[in-house]
Amino acid sequence: MYVADFHIHSKYSRATSKNMDIEHCAQWAKIKGISLLGTGDITHPLWFSELKEKLKPSERSGIYVYNDIEFILTGEVNNIFPKDNSMRKIHNIVFFSSFETAEKFNKTLEKFAELMIDGRPILQIDARTLIKLVRDADPEGFVVPAHIWTPHFSLFGANSGFDRIEDCFEEETENILALETGLSSDPPMNWLLSQLDRFTLVSNSDSHSPQKIGREANVFNQPFNFFELKEILKTKDNKRFLFTIEYFPEEGKYHYDGHRLCKVRLSPTETIKHKYLCPVCGKKVTVGVMHRVITLSDRKNSDQFHNKIPFKRLVPLDQIIASVYQKEVESSFTQQLYSQAISKLGPELKILLEIPEKELFSTLPEEIAAGIKAVREEKIVVIPGYDGEFGTVKINVSSSGSQIQQTLF
Repeated sequence: MYVADFHIHSKYSRATSKNMDIEHCAQWAKIKGISLLGTGDITHPLWFSELKEKLKPSERSGIYVYNDIEFILTGEVNNIFPKDNSMRKIHNIVFFSSFETAEKFNKTLEKFAELMIDGRPILQIDARTLIKLVRDADPEGFVVPAHIWTPHFSLFGANSGFDRIEDCFEEETENILALETGLSSDPPMNWLLSQLDRFTLVSNSDSHSPQKIGREANVFNQPFNFFELKEILKTKDNKRFLFTIEYFPEEGKYHYDGHRLCKVRLSPTETIKHKYLCPVCGKKVTVGVMHRVITLSDRKNSDQFHNKIPFKRLVPLDQIIASVYQKEVESSFTQQLYSQAISKLGPELKILLEIPEKELFSTLPEEIAAGIKAVREEKIVVIPGYDGEFGTVKINVSSSGSQIQQTLF
């Protein structure tokens, strides 16, 4: 497997770990089993300088190396702009084929933003113009709309987005190759919209700490260069792009509707019943991803769409351990068992995806092996996340008959 996580952040982005540096990212990529990382935050001057100093060109164009982990030049930007009498807030991921072209793009951005303030700069330009600026700096560069369903700062978000992708990117829509589904949606949810059929769906961690790298990712059959990646995304080549690694979407922190302050979680049906108001305080609820998908969908069944990149839903190993032993993920107990599993069997994604069941049970504590088996078989329960609150995974290894809570189909 050649596993790529294109969207992460650095220590220069707000609300990120101070350990989001090259050294820790490469270290955790090895622990997780990630082959290729997006650099993230390519527009930040200090991060750009650090990347340029430490990353070395590989034998493949547009791919760089640090400590045996490969990197591709990426960053997330925040486009805030008025359109149709509304203020739009859209996050986009930019990809560049070289440091030279990325630097040219950054010099252009200096006209629109103070790049030192945040690794994810606020740009007061529309998304259509962003694509033009990327292509002016790098004819091979491209843009991927980020976490397209998140209520805030996304293409289809309930609070600032659009109902049609063309309404956002206009004539530049033809230059969009892929869409990032985000933690709160998965491919089957996106397949309910025929307007998305032409785009390749990608999944990334959007990690703000090294331990979260690879919680969603993309699996390819072999390494590629920058230009081959573009062709894979453009053609939806499922011989080279094998599958995406997904959260159970219910676990995402915006899957359901709700009001976090009042601890109110609502299904779309319940939200409509309460007229989009919190039943506790009467304030407007945050409309989540599932609600927006249902609102915009024009298919009743995702099986109606056939040209698909497959996917596999996973629960991170430390969450599995925490759930089966009813401990906190950050506890020393959980982290010690996690480290022991990695030292015995190798990278996390290899454990979750590839190690045969018999070997899991012969090597790991029975509860952990049973938990991994339950996730593989999707025999778990997920209490949906809402309004910024992550969902809760429950794995009952003593009851093989438990089923994942169905919130969409």
